[in-house]
Amino acid sequence: MLVTLATRTFTPEPTAAALRLGALARALAAGGDRVRVLTSCLAPSVARDARQLVDGGAEPGEGRGLVEVRRAPVLRDRTGAVRGYVSYMSFDVPLVARLLTGPRPDVVVSEPPPTTGAAVRIACAARRVPYVYYCADIVSDAAALAGVSGLVVRAVAGLESFALRGARRVIAVSDGVARRARDLGARDVVVVPNGVRVPDTVADGTPEGFPACDGPVFVYAGTVAQWLAPEAFVDAFERARARLGDARLVFVGQGSGWEALADRSRGVAGVEMIPTVSAAEADRWMARATATLASLRPGGYDYAYPTKILASLAQGTPVIYAGPGQAARDVAEAGLGVACGLDADKIAEAMVSVASGSAPWAGSEGVRAWVRKHRSVASSSAAAAAVVRSALA
Repeated sequence: MLVTLATRTFTPEPTAAALRLGALARALAAGGDRVRVLTSCLAPSVARDARQLVDGGAEPGEGRGLVEVRRAPVLRDRTGAVRGYVSYMSFDVPLVARLLTGPRPDVVVSEPPPTTGAAVRIACAARRVPYVYYCADIVSDAAALAGVSGLVVRAVAGLESFALRGARRVIAVSDGVARRARDLGARDVVVVPNGVRVPDTVADGTPEGFPACDGPVFVYAGTVAQWLAPEAFVDAFERARARLGDARLVFVGQGSGWEALADRSRGVAGVEMIPTVSAAEADRWMARATATLASLRPGGYDYAYPTKILASLAQGTPVIYAGPGQAARDVAEAGLGVACGLDADKIAEAMVSVASGSAPWAGSEGVRAWVRKHRSVASSSAAAAAVVRSALA
């Protein structure tokens, strides 16, 4: 087949969506399919850290197929993210024209946001091409949890429903996402949990800007958004600081909550903020950390599973997860770090216990083995590729 992936983010960007779709592209290519990726130009900070593909160039797939990546300019915010509806439209409006020209694909794969899904539905209807919606989250639920106005939430839900209802197949990353996708009108939903690649060895080398301190280093790597409540870690770090010695709390990433988090962190000793880096550089940050951090605000979005947890474990680093859901159960039951409620005092105690070595811990190789067994990207991407191929059945 010729499969077109329509996504505003793609490898080597360090986002969960980029890594997920990169794995899908490789899995399709390994089966002999040709893959054409329509995406955006890399953020400057990522481009500095990663080898860029030449616009319109090709990258060999792992098999008889070929992965071709075509990048186009897009508006990014000050943090380097394609975020907000002006940025979305700068990608989605040209995307319609890009999908309507060139070779006719056999199937198209779309990722959120819903505006991209809507653009894909319109273009695919014009060319009578089926599409698959890779539903990693429910954007309207996230907007509601973030306190967005009801009018905007309803508009987003309408777009999301439009995108989901038109899809020949929908891939959901969890049972909870699948349930909400069906609520919004999705017809044929298959659950394929997110997976990550576990390298043969953990990332080596020291990332640029890594703190030279005598105490523990806690790293939050990835998207910063209100519904994730990352400011709880700043509150906790302040409370635990006296017991942590010369410690650092480092945020590496971007997102809608980046500026608010910077304001909250200002003046707090030991807190540092690093703009988005490449996926390889993010791996080095996680590999060198004492522990990585992940969180999820309870209420309405409890079915989410932060992929940064899996990325950290793949590097053999324990996780402090503050939030509800399956992620909390996995961390607690498998000795992957510490799971607690989204409460500054509880997080502070978790930081102290991990730093002192008293927290339950299956060991570096133990947690890497857990990820291989339960959340391997090889199995998840192969399953997702099978769903994409089934869209032609």
